[in-house]
Amino acid sequence: MVDVPRELVQHLARLLYAQRRACGTRRGTRALTCFYQALMVLVWFRKAEDMTLLAVGFGISRATAYRYRDEGITVLAAQATDLHTALRRAAADGWSQRAVRSNLI
Repeated sequence: MVDVPRELVQHLARLLYAQRRACGTRRGTRALTCFYQALMVLVWFRKAEDMTLLAVGFGISRATAYRYRDEGITVLAAQATDLHTALRRAAADGWSQRAVRSNLI
């Protein structure tokens, strides 16, 4: 059992779905649905599970598991703010530069 909130899996699944549509991926051409791909990625993050074991557990090849994991990471990374924006937001929220740096380390 994995303690990953369903809402988080659904959120990542929606992001993956949007990415697939943007790339022109046809329906039914992937080994996993967006939901199960999202679940696999989040399990990997949560448990640092070996990709070979994850692949077997999800019924896909090891190469596909790596590809799906990397795609999930890319989709998540695209949601992140850049460093300059994060620092401006921290300053606007009253964080000192020293406090921001110490929280990053």
